[in-house]
Amino acid sequence: MDERIKENVHRGPADQADPLQGGELWDSPTVSICCITFNHASYIRSALDGFLMQETDFAYEILIHDDASTDGTADIIREYTARYPDIIKPILREENQYSKGISNISIFNFPRARGEFIAMCEGDDYWTDPHKLRKQVDFLRAHPDCSLCFHSSKIISVDGSMAEGMMRPYRESRKVEPEAIVDKSTGYPTASLVFPARIVKTLPDYYLHCPVGDIPMQLMMACAGYAYYMDEPMCVYRVGVASSWTSLMKQGDYENKQKRYYEQMKEMYETFDRSTFGRFHNEAMSAAKRIYFLTQVNTKHYDQVRKKEYRRYYRELSLRTRFFIRFEIMAPGLYRLIQRVVRGSN
Repeated sequence: MDERIKENVHRGPADQADPLQGGELWDSPTVSICCITFNHASYIRSALDGFLMQETDFAYEILIHDDASTDGTADIIREYTARYPDIIKPILREENQYSKGISNISIFNFPRARGEFIAMCEGDDYWTDPHKLRKQVDFLRAHPDCSLCFHSSKIISVDGSMAEGMMRPYRESRKVEPEAIVDKSTGYPTASLVFPARIVKTLPDYYLHCPVGDIPMQLMMACAGYAYYMDEPMCVYRVGVASSWTSLMKQGDYENKQKRYYEQMKEMYETFDRSTFGRFHNEAMSAAKRIYFLTQVNTKHYDQVRKKEYRRYYRELSLRTRFFIRFEIMAPGLYRLIQRVVRGSN
């Protein structure tokens, strides 16, 4: 750990543990940081250092679930746990849970969270702002009717692909109404999410049986209140990580995997719609339709992508993405050549 992080750890966690300084004891954390890992040995130090550099006036705990990594991730977690035993609380699996059909691994972290709030960050992402937690907790405490606080993220590609530079859902800090959380045009960075822990103490069926965890979790937050977006890039989202859900999805029969993904997500939105008695019916159906559209983009079914009924979703794509779709349609050979050259230079 570099000297800057050591200094921040001293100003943050060390002071929080001293009740004579007016801080909280570590056995009553305000925030539970929930982190899931699998084969993140190349990245997990950045994640842990981002947690430990937080400068706060409250205590936090770090809950890590490693899903039987085979690359040394668990050894790194043990190393950090030995140094911060009062803060880091790991679960180190010997048998992979995802392979058993448990897609939302956070179900193992949520029940043991003791904090009033939960902050999310997967092991291949990391935080960059030492005041991130304090900013978000301060807002949530001042606005008890707010059920989610999140922010923008920088994007780093690790596989040589041409990734977007920012994950920025909105162009200014703003309140996001529940309906807009359900039917949003772009994803929210998982490493940016902070929310009241009470929301995930009871998990509905549409969360438990969904192939991804972030979207149904945000639907739960829409049911509990509004969200607030901070237009600050306080974390980094890595794309192209070999063990990530997106990368695993691209292995094998990608076409059928995308079809199955849409079917599962459509079922999830329908279950959500029933469980909320139609409160967000139009938004949920639109969100499911958007998922279908995006799977058609991913599988390059541009005859579907350019249909009039999907025009709204097409316009939501970035200018960059629309440019490359047009480029590939008009000059497919040249497009593939440029892709190979770009990948070969990285």
